[in-house]
Amino acid sequence: MIKLIFNICGSIGQKFLEFLSNIGHFFIFFITAIFWIFRPPWYFKKIFYQIIDIGYFSLPVVGLTTFFSGMVLALQTYNGFTELNTETTVARVVLTSITRELGPVLTGLMVAGRIGAKMAAEIATMRVTEQIDALGTLGTRPMQYLIAPKIIASLICIPVLVLLGNTIGILGGYVIAIFKLEFNPNIYLYATLEYLQWIDIIQGTVKAVIFGLIISMVSCYFGFNATKGAEGVGYATTASVVISSVMILTSTYIITALFFG
Repeated sequence: MIKLIFNICGSIGQKFLEFLSNIGHFFIFFITAIFWIFRPPWYFKKIFYQIIDIGYFSLPVVGLTTFFSGMVLALQTYNGFTELNTETTVARVVLTSITRELGPVLTGLMVAGRIGAKMAAEIATMRVTEQIDALGTLGTRPMQYLIAPKIIASLICIPVLVLLGNTIGILGGYVIAIFKLEFNPNIYLYATLEYLQWIDIIQGTVKAVIFGLIISMVSCYFGFNATKGAEGVGYATTASVVISSVMILTSTYIITALFFG
């Protein structure tokens, strides 16, 4: 019995030490990646390719997600606040919910699932096939050539995607309010513009920048440190999406608490 308890405690202690070690390795990777972002030369061709991949090809997914979220939000708000002035109430709830939370979070989760997994799989494949080692042999710095362009493109694209997603989500609520709930379009539009505040836009933009940093850093970290061949590629891909999603949901609460706590 005592031996079993010691074994359990030893296993827990070992996992905890591995957890602390992983945090340390990630922190070193984070600092190194930030350093190479600001150091020339910058590979503008690769940055442009990543901007197209992250921004342009993610827009349909983000647009559909936020559009239908705005529609559902407007419909549920109307059903829950039928005794109030529904036109201004629905407009305010849709605007506030989309710009503060749903727009940035849904965009971050969609990009984490689509781009984060792709980044991790691409870099992990290069790692297990020793292509990253070959880059170092040829005198090319892997962090500067592979990682920095992805981080820069993420910091550029995800805030833009969030702003577009917010607009599309508000449009989805407008469509439901006008064509299904039969609200007065002028009153609804006026209420939306009246309740629009810069603090909401700033908060959403700050979240977008943080989410972009989280997605790119976590995905590149797991891909860059992949091992064990094809199994390692699968683990890196799964871990990058899961950890990015958890960190996005955690950080959105922290940022909201800092702004409105």
